[in-house]
Amino acid sequence: GMRSLAPAWPVLLVGLLLPPAASETSYEKGSEVVLYANKVGPFANPNEVYNYYKLPYCAPQELEYRREDLGALMKGDRATKTLYQIRFLEDVTARTLCKATLSRDDTARFKAAILDDYYFELMLDELPIWGYVGELEAKSINFARAVDNSTRYFLFTHLDFSIAYNGKAVIEVNVTADPLQRLDLSTKDSHQVDFSYSVRWIKSDVPYAERMGRYAQYSFLPQSFEIHWLSIINSFVLVLLLTGFLAIILMRVLKNDVSRYMQQADLEEEEEEETGWKLVHGDVFRLPPALPGFCAFVGTGAQLFSLIIFLLLLAVMNLFYPGNRGAMYTAAIVLYALTAGTAGFVSAHLYCRLVGPEGRWALTLVLSATLFPVPLLLMFVFLNTVAIGYGSQAALPFGTILVILVIWTLVTLPLTVIGGILGRNAAKGRDFDPPCRTNKIAREVPPAVWYRQGPCQVFMAGFLPFSAIYIELHYVFASVWGHKLYTLYGILLIAFLMLVIVTAFITVALTYFQLAIEDHRWWWRSFFSGGATGLFVYTYCFFYYFGRSGMFGFLQTSFFFGYMLIASYAAFIMLGTIGFASSLVFVRRIYRAIKCD
Repeated sequence: GMRSLAPAWPVLLVGLLLPPAASETSYEKGSEVVLYANKVGPFANPNEVYNYYKLPYCAPQELEYRREDLGALMKGDRATKTLYQIRFLEDVTARTLCKATLSRDDTARFKAAILDDYYFELMLDELPIWGYVGELEAKSINFARAVDNSTRYFLFTHLDFSIAYNGKAVIEVNVTADPLQRLDLSTKDSHQVDFSYSVRWIKSDVPYAERMGRYAQYSFLPQSFEIHWLSIINSFVLVLLLTGFLAIILMRVLKNDVSRYMQQADLEEEEEEETGWKLVHGDVFRLPPALPGFCAFVGTGAQLFSLIIFLLLLAVMNLFYPGNRGAMYTAAIVLYALTAGTAGFVSAHLYCRLVGPEGRWALTLVLSATLFPVPLLLMFVFLNTVAIGYGSQAALPFGTILVILVIWTLVTLPLTVIGGILGRNAAKGRDFDPPCRTNKIAREVPPAVWYRQGPCQVFMAGFLPFSAIYIELHYVFASVWGHKLYTLYGILLIAFLMLVIVTAFITVALTYFQLAIEDHRWWWRSFFSGGATGLFVYTYCFFYYFGRSGMFGFLQTSFFFGYMLIASYAAFIMLGTIGFASSLVFVRRIYRAIKCD
């Protein structure tokens, strides 16, 4: 009941909003099994999806849409009833769907679709089926996407469905286009065409509960599982060596430093100059510029971190199995709304600890509620406009946008404010209490060689964590921006934890090197060093787009670079927070170890 909701509320609330695990539909012999059409689009552009009937297939008089939930709508699915009559356990040898006349315009549309390698997605009893609209036969392929007269366009006109059943349930469905029944569109402008189909029912022993298993093993391409594990173990060893190496060096160097400083204090030799990080003890806890913004970034980072941890835990618990269409989108939206309290609490708490409860904590709160959502909203508005312009199903319907805005105003904003007030109250009577007093006047920062300055350090800080997740990133991209299914969430969780550990270690090391050359401006620098991986991820996008994918066209390109920009920005904020948090712990520890005047 409701009483037991308290501890696991985020997971349970997501559970309430996700569609239930598909309940088995049982059919009697001869009862209708409805075939829905989801979408068509170029195979290389997973976001460029259109309504199935945008192509001049035989359409019903009135298009009948099925109600979809939030996640499926965000994936671009709009299930529309088709004319195919499929009855449970009734085989069809060959039945005409319809006789159609393709006008000049219709022919041109089919030719364009075949040239761009269009595929379609149908749904039968919640099982997706894919096939190609047609095929090209070219004597020579021109790379300029130009087409000479020798190219022939074949439209598939006959679909052959083979459906496996167990008892009264549908278990598996495949569709193949009959290669003998295809229409050559290159001969003339308009055509008479017969669309037809056949249905075969095959008995299967697979239980209903396991029918989604085959989607996990392959989607258009088989997955190379061993390579995947090898790459992770490879990264893991790299990470262990790196962190161990850094830890040993830092511990030894610090031990030497501390004992040297202690001896100096014991001998009280006034004439010996202090060197290194002890010199800046009067400046190291000087508050950074733009403090409200800094605290807001850290709060947002804490929220995004908790969001990703929750998402990965839900994924490992197998909530996003392949049949649960768009469940991850729904979960992400709901969890983002629910974790908003984290952002408010962390940013207000940090600010009030550093400045006291009287400062500009309300500004911090406003910033922490807008730093991530506002860029996301602007990007969404732009991309949705592009999708509407293309007439694509990737554009969210107005109702869905309203639902998301309502969630934001009724859940996210109030939670941020409540979190902020709690954070401020928790900070009362607990000031920052730094180990060393801050001097009135800031020390001058001595000039440093170029490779110890900000940009170079930030570059080094981003490179190592990126190399730890580089291979995993390829698989994630291939599933988000392609048709591969990603099911190895356990590996993803390991990769994420490695990323966090490496980011923390490298940032701590770089903060130490920075203080050692008497540069005390470590607050923002540690944040940028931690977040630098986000910049590398965005750079990787260019490599992926031009080197690894076949995406083309303005819609897909803007979707890819637009949403990846937001994702990289999120990674930047989250990893920046991890970098700063680990540096803060480290800096407090080393200055507590020496006697400050």
